[in-house]
Amino acid sequence: MLVQPEQKKSSDAVVAVVPTFNEAAHIETCIRSLATGSAKSTPMLIVDGMSTDGTQAIVEGLKVEFPNLELIENPKRLQSAALNLAARHALAADKDYLVRCDAHSKYPTDFIQSVTDSLAKTEAASVVTVMDANGTSCFERANAWIVDTPLGSGGSAHRGGTKSGYVDHGHHAGFALDWFNKLGGYDETFSHNEDAEYDRRLTEAGGKIFLDADIRIEYVPRGTLLSLARQYFNYGKGRARTTLKHKAPPKLRQLLPVAAFVGCLLGLLVAPIFPLSISVPGTYAILIVLVSAYFMAAKRSVCGIWAGLAMAGMHLSWGAGFLTQLTRMVTTNSRGASPQHDQIHREPVAQRKTQNNVSNR
Repeated sequence: MLVQPEQKKSSDAVVAVVPTFNEAAHIETCIRSLATGSAKSTPMLIVDGMSTDGTQAIVEGLKVEFPNLELIENPKRLQSAALNLAARHALAADKDYLVRCDAHSKYPTDFIQSVTDSLAKTEAASVVTVMDANGTSCFERANAWIVDTPLGSGGSAHRGGTKSGYVDHGHHAGFALDWFNKLGGYDETFSHNEDAEYDRRLTEAGGKIFLDADIRIEYVPRGTLLSLARQYFNYGKGRARTTLKHKAPPKLRQLLPVAAFVGCLLGLLVAPIFPLSISVPGTYAILIVLVSAYFMAAKRSVCGIWAGLAMAGMHLSWGAGFLTQLTRMVTTNSRGASPQHDQIHREPVAQRKTQNNVSNR
């Protein structure tokens, strides 16, 4: 069990971190939503991956109003490296908890305190929260409508879920730092899926992950089909790396996008020889049309026309990314190589200055 100093209040035991890279359009809204209630004095680290769009200047300008802000440069640029950097700062300051926040999100009042209280109450190694997608442009709205459904997220509990409980993975919000340090933090060779990879190691080590459905955040989804496809292609690559690293078979909901991609691609390629094979991509095209028609009617908005394409962008890009990375890694390993990105990080993030780091639950 995590041993906490009796004199330390939960509000004094936490550091919040916001990893950023070119988030000028969102960072001020994010910070203002976080700096509410008791969090007005909570240390908040903006760990920036060398932004070029003015993100750092916006943060520096907000320091006058929010003196609890600290801007730290992250030369590695990855979110995984940003979290590990923030964890080292928090441990050096003798904190017990780290709350992860995303620049693309808008947070409810007292979010940081709510996550900290949930960590303390449940004694979980990690607390995850529910994401509610909410867009403003036409494509963002359609993207949001589909992503929080089983067709978009495969039924992930943290996507629009309503039930609290222990899970094996979710949207990262809070960490017990002793657990985070014990496991070596995030694997910094992961550009995507670092959260799921961490959760895999955490649960294998006996740590518990609690989904607190009473804590919800608004997430702004990607605003174009191209950016959405790029995002999910990288998600698929990250999942493939996690799968091979831990030799864990994907879940059925993760195999369905792969099946959709393979089926559509093969159906188109062999159609000149076997005309009936066109029925596979044809059926998927009908699904796209039906999904768009449904959301246009259900939401009474012409923006729903993008919902089917957003779904296809998620499915096909994720499947392509998964297979691309899987093929690349299997080929590399078959040649006898031992790439750095397949090595498991086992070194602690940092050492405590105190001895309050008993982390076995």
